Amino acid sequence: MEDSEIQAVKRRFGIVGNSPLLNNAILRAIQVAPTEMSVLITGESGSGKESFSKIIHSLSKRKHGPFIAINCGAIPEGTIYSELFGHEKGAFTGSTDARKGYFEVTDGGTIFLDEIGEMPFDSQAMLLRILENGEYIRMGSSSPRKTDVRVVAATNVDLIQAVRDKKFREDLYFRLSTMPIFVPPLRDRGKDVELLFRKFASDFSEKYKVEPIKLSEDAKEVLGRFRFPGNIRQLRNLVEQISLIETETRVIDALKLSAYLPDDQKLLALTLPDLHHTNGDSKSFSEREILYKVLFDLKNDVTELKKLVFQLLQNGDYDAEFIRDHKDLFHNLNETDFKTPKIKSDPLLLKAPEDNIIEITSNGTSNKENTQDIQHEEQIDTLSLEEKEKELITRALKKNNNKRKYAAQDLGISERTLYRKIKQYEIDNQK
Repeated sequence: MEDSEIQAVKRRFGIVGNSPLLNNAILRAIQVAPTEMSVLITGESGSGKESFSKIIHSLSKRKHGPFIAINCGAIPEGTIYSELFGHEKGAFTGSTDARKGYFEVTDGGTIFLDEIGEMPFDSQAMLLRILENGEYIRMGSSSPRKTDVRVVAATNVDLIQAVRDKKFREDLYFRLSTMPIFVPPLRDRGKDVELLFRKFASDFSEKYKVEPIKLSEDAKEVLGRFRFPGNIRQLRNLVEQISLIETETRVIDALKLSAYLPDDQKLLALTLPDLHHTNGDSKSFSEREILYKVLFDLKNDVTELKKLVFQLLQNGDYDAEFIRDHKDLFHNLNETDFKTPKIKSDPLLLKAPEDNIIEITSNGTSNKENTQDIQHEEQIDTLSLEEKEKELITRALKKNNNKRKYAAQDLGISERTLYRKIKQYEIDNQK
């Protein structure tokens, strides 16, 4: 019975997809619709939250009453109170007439407040009063008015964190989130991406009177791997763009599709790394990304310094000008555990890691044992990093039952990169 209801709602509201996460969100909307509960819809921008507000209104006892959708983030802070709750004549400069607010106009119906996290504090207080006892006060008035409005709110930000940051009222958050509904992002909906692509291709085929575009098998794999940070809105724009531009052929292969997608490898290099997570703990992942970047930068600087010192030891190719040419490297290392080399007439002493002193005389001779120590240390360091990388890949494969697609997501790398690393380190499948 539940499955047939979900399918009926999908057909009625034009929702495409069979993802379990999507079906669960639709089921919750169906269950809460006949009640008078306030609803908080959460999800990323472009994931389709407004469609769920329409489902709730259309299946409720208020379906014959008015429905209005308000984007709280699009209304200037100085006028949002007046827009929502109305104002009296002379309430502010330029208010020559009294004006009804949206809560008065929507009496007996449903109001959808999108981006509720952007609502100013004074408006939040009045919204809480409406939710508590159905009363509000117009701007410039002292007399309370009554309204009977069901509130459905949506946000793409973490309201719990906003409460901690004193940007959102805690009492309003708990009053709104009586029945929370989470709308999953497109990247977590599996094969729904391909279904939506076909649906949009058909829509634009009718709109522009052209043959619908189709994806080759390799293009479907590329589409499935792309994360779509802009969700359904980004996918729709992508299909429309390809439908208009690709006039010579209507079958889109992986190469052509990739030309329309952002270069995820460049994005990966910039973010270091783009970690896959669904728990909403963005702060901890952000700190980890910063730590990884610092460690990689430090390793590169250390490796360069070792090569430079080894060159000096081997060739005796050093003088004051040579050191000045590499002063940036020495300066960077000075910020860690290394010190800028000090030039003496004879001999030249460089302060190296572990407080080892390497003496280099003017004729280029050096202590042979220290030279070997540097080579050995560099080799151990390199092997250690490779072993760590190999260990992480092995653990990710074991965790995901050797499903490389999900292992790559956990590691924050592409499947192609994962395949290359598996071959490089000769990693066998974990049983």
